[in-house]
Amino acid sequence: MSASAAIDTRARTKTPLQRLMASRATWIFLLDVVLVILFTVLSRDGVFLSTLNLKSLLLSGTQGLLLALGLAMLLGAGKFDLSLGANLVLSSVLGALAMVWAVGAGFGVGATIALGLAACLLGGMAVGVVNGILVAHVGINSLIATLGVLGVGTGVALVLTGNGQDVTGFPVELQSGFGLKTFGPFPAPFLVALVIAVILWVVIRSTAYGRHTLAIGSSPLAAQRVGLQVNRHVFSLFVLGGALAGFAGFVDLAHYQSTVLSGHSNDALQAVAAVVIGGTALEGGRVSIIGTIWGVALAVILQNGLVIIGVASSYQLMAVGAVLILAVGLDRLTAGPRKT
Repeated sequence: MSASAAIDTRARTKTPLQRLMASRATWIFLLDVVLVILFTVLSRDGVFLSTLNLKSLLLSGTQGLLLALGLAMLLGAGKFDLSLGANLVLSSVLGALAMVWAVGAGFGVGATIALGLAACLLGGMAVGVVNGILVAHVGINSLIATLGVLGVGTGVALVLTGNGQDVTGFPVELQSGFGLKTFGPFPAPFLVALVIAVILWVVIRSTAYGRHTLAIGSSPLAAQRVGLQVNRHVFSLFVLGGALAGFAGFVDLAHYQSTVLSGHSNDALQAVAAVVIGGTALEGGRVSIIGTIWGVALAVILQNGLVIIGVASSYQLMAVGAVLILAVGLDRLTAGPRKT
């Protein structure tokens, strides 16, 4: 038996436990558990593990999970989107203004909320279309293009709201019937985001769309040579990311019953940290949806836990930045050579 055949045989005879422990997602999950225990011990009367705080964690992590899922799909093809947080804000503004208009026009509650959802999704997809055109068809680097769109989107949101005034005045049923609605300990928005995560997990593992995404991330030139429509596929990924950001904007409205223009400046940073530390490759070709979920949980647990034990906000930002640096460093150390 040749050496390569022996190595392949050993790889195939790994036990399920060995395969599980070889996954980065498993180690991030275990780190999440350790942090939960640590913050529970450090918090007064163990309030970190209270039912109320756990519901808050899940709800707070919903928007982050939606953004991270969109970014994970894009990174699978080797593309970035730094405008996701701005997209969330702009989409929420469009949805809020649409609902305020509908209330004034005498629309019913259901129709008003449906119009708000449609405005959020269409607004998010529109930003995704702009990003897709700039990156896939004009040929601008995705970092530069989406950084520019971040600035433009933020500026448009400020103009639409009269220089940053948060928009209110839409039906309270949005919050009571969806934003703060729970099924057992699970908030309704979180369950929807989890369903989306499961769908994307299936897409990556079991569909041609997922295989094409990874193929483009591994080697765009090779993917193009075998007949894949690379530009069209990348464009669709940006639209998908935009739709998820738009839905995250709707969830934000449902959570707070208001736009939150100043509360999403670090969303892109947190999404990158969550996705990369979860095992998705920065340079494309590898996506871990399960790892993304645990990576988002890590960011939310870390931020919430530091607040509960009284750490200043400046140190919270330092902690998130340090996690991102560690994640990128780990990704570089464990990544193999890139194919061209």
